Amino acid sequence: MDKYFGHYLYLFLNFASVLFPFFLSFDKKVAFYKKWRPLFISILIVAIFFIIWDAIFTFNGVWGFNSEYILGIKLFGLPLEELLFFITVPYSCMFIYECTKSYGGINLLNSSQKTIGGILGITFLIISVFYFNHYYTLVAFGLSGILLILHAFIWKSSYLGTFLISFLICLIPFWIINGILTVLPVVWYNDLENLGIRLGSIPADDISYNLAMLLGIVTIYERILKNPIMNK
Repeated sequence: MDKYFGHYLYLFLNFASVLFPFFLSFDKKVAFYKKWRPLFISILIVAIFFIIWDAIFTFNGVWGFNSEYILGIKLFGLPLEELLFFITVPYSCMFIYECTKSYGGINLLNSSQKTIGGILGITFLIISVFYFNHYYTLVAFGLSGILLILHAFIWKSSYLGTFLISFLICLIPFWIINGILTVLPVVWYNDLENLGIRLGSIPADDISYNLAMLLGIVTIYERILKNPIMNK
């Protein structure tokens, strides 16, 4: 790959992932732009936690970044492109979530969302316990498992089924973007700190990581939407 273009690759992938969702946000039925305020509040709150997590894991060599594919601008030890990732990817996935709600996906799993969410949550927690000495697996599967169990059994969230359907749809662009990032690799992983299972070139732990991030955003987002004061 041309060395000059290569340095812009991660930046390009960020913009490519958000381009169509941004322009489609003005679709009359979805009208996603009207929900930008609760959206960005939710994204920024969750991003703070994930950036801290990311910085700690980068510092400790759980994962890292190939200097050939980034601009070299860093903050908190993380490339600028990685920081943008916590805005562009959630924006695109939350757009898919809103489309799922707007185009009839909200009721598809109503009768089984508790069962599915509970099974997934318990399974993820079991995986995190068995791989407690693998830092990425422990945190990613542990966090996503806790969130799923909270939604299924404690909060009994009415939107959990909608989220799970939208997450399945999100796996398609996730496979494309993350596949490029990991096959070159733009982002490398220390397999001693994860399950050691690759879906193509993508660590299986990445799915749990993204589920935890997106479910965290959806949780805050839905709470803001239901609060007339915060949603002004």
